[in-house]
Amino acid sequence: MTTLKRRIIRAGGWGVAKRLIKPIPVVGSVFAFGLAGYEIKKKGLIPGVVHVGLDVTPFVGTAKGVLELFTGDLIPDKSDRKSVKSVVTRR
Repeated sequence: MTTLKRRIIRAGGWGVAKRLIKPIPVVGSVFAFGLAGYEIKKKGLIPGVVHVGLDVTPFVGTAKGVLELFTGDLIPDKSDRKSVKSVVTRR
């Protein structure tokens, strides 16, 4: 039980750290570029490249990061887009 709790805390801590580091202009750009492969894999080629491109641009990435703190991701992941399409086609 302790290891499960520790894993959850670590995962949550890492997510918070990513959200806090990305809005810092220069450090955030380096950090976003380092995570480019992960983001492209998660979002798809074109949406992932757009997402990383916006994050790497210093002040645009800062504005996007601050906005996403309150609203969530502007560009949805592949799995999120598939679930939205299946709901729309069923109607």
